[in-house]
Amino acid sequence: MTLTSFSLILAGVLLNATAQLLLKAGTNAIGHFEFTLNNLVPIGWKVATEPHVLGGLGCYVFSVMIWIMALSRVPVSMAYPMLSIGYVVNALAAWLWLGEALTSGRVLGIFVIILGVFLVARH
Repeated sequence: MTLTSFSLILAGVLLNATAQLLLKAGTNAIGHFEFTLNNLVPIGWKVATEPHVLGGLGCYVFSVMIWIMALSRVPVSMAYPMLSIGYVVNALAAWLWLGEALTSGRVLGIFVIILGVFLVARH
């Protein structure tokens, strides 16, 4: 895998992870909600206009564009497992910025994921 290909994959993964964190920040700002027939329009509008949600959706759009470029250079059997890097990024970022728990089991899982990504990238 070339440095350019890896950079595209990593950029796509990081944008995807950022999108998830922004969507979570948006739902934190909105609070718990349910979609019902009675509140579909007001809650839908609230979600659709929340700045973090909009930022998250924008990150998704860019991540898809970058991912398509990466797939034009790398076999999907190599690229797709790299998406698991996003689990590592999200777990650490959610711990740092959102105050979510980072248990010993999650840390162990992160190390297993990193090992797996390393093994996939080597071959």
